[in-house]
Amino acid sequence: MSLLLDRIFDGVTNGCVYAVMALALVIVFRGSGTINFAQGELALFTTYLAWWLTTLGTPIWVGLIAAAAAGLVVGAGVERLLIRPVRRRNDMAVLIVCLGLFTALNALCGLIWNSETKVMPSIFPNGLDDYVSIGGARLYYDGLGVWLLVLVVVALMFLLFNRTKLGLHMRAVASNAESAALSGVKTGRVLMFGWGVSGAIGAVAGVLVTPLAPTQLGLQTMFPILIYASAAALFGGLDSPLGAVVAGLALGVAQQLIMGYVGFIGDTLPQTAALTIIVAVLVLRPNGLFGTRQLERV
Repeated sequence: MSLLLDRIFDGVTNGCVYAVMALALVIVFRGSGTINFAQGELALFTTYLAWWLTTLGTPIWVGLIAAAAAGLVVGAGVERLLIRPVRRRNDMAVLIVCLGLFTALNALCGLIWNSETKVMPSIFPNGLDDYVSIGGARLYYDGLGVWLLVLVVVALMFLLFNRTKLGLHMRAVASNAESAALSGVKTGRVLMFGWGVSGAIGAVAGVLVTPLAPTQLGLQTMFPILIYASAAALFGGLDSPLGAVVAGLALGVAQQLIMGYVGFIGDTLPQTAALTIIVAVLVLRPNGLFGTRQLERV
C-alpha cells in the first residue's frame, strides 16, 4: 500500500507540472488558435536564467520571480514581433515561426550557458529527511511545495479569467476575436498579454520541475515535459483551462503507475504513450474531454 501511495504522490507531483505547462499552451491557443511549440524552450531559457542568478548568490525564490518576469516579457515580445506579423498570412507560417523559435532558444541556451548539465537548487527543502509520512508512504516537502504552488497558479488564473475585466476581454477574444474588436476590445494587447502570461507560467513550471528531474538542468530537460503537457492539453481540450489541469494530473499519475506496474514500459516508452494519446485524441475526440465543440453553419 505504501508503495502505491509513493507512486501516486510522485504522479501527482509530475502531473502538477504537466498541468501548469498544459495551462500555458491552452492560454495561447484560446487567444490565437496556435499551439506554441516553443513553449518548452521558452521555459528552458527562463529556467537557465533563474539558475544563473543563483550562481551569483541570489536566493532561488528571487530567481523564480525573475524567471517569471522574463517569461512575461519574452512571451509578449514573441507575440508582438514574431507571431503577429506572420499570422496575417496563414497558420502554417505561425507554425514554422514557433518551430524556428524552438530551435533558436535551445541553441541560445547552449551558446550562453554551454551544454553541460547544471544542478538546479530547489525552492523547497529536498533532503532525504524532508518528508511527511502518510500511510507508510513518504510525501517529500519539495513535492508538496510543488502541489501548493501549482494550486496558487491555477487559482490566480481562475481569478484572472473570471473576476477581472482583462480576463473577460481574454475570454471574448478567445470566443470571437472579430466581434471582440468591434466591441472595443484591444485584441492586439490582449493577445500579447496572453502570450506573456503563458511565458510566465512556463517559467514557473521550469523552475519547479528541474530540481525533480533525473537529469537536472540541460538542453533536453524541457522537451519531454512539453510532450506530456501537449498530450494533457489535447486530452483535456485545447480551449479548456480546467481540462488542461485535470488531464495533466491524470497523465502524471497514470505515467507513474504504468512505469511501476507494467515492467516492459521502462523509462522511455511513457513518452511514446504520450504521443499515442495525442494521436488518439486527434482521431477520436479532436475537442478533448472538456473542449468546446465547433459548430459550422452552412
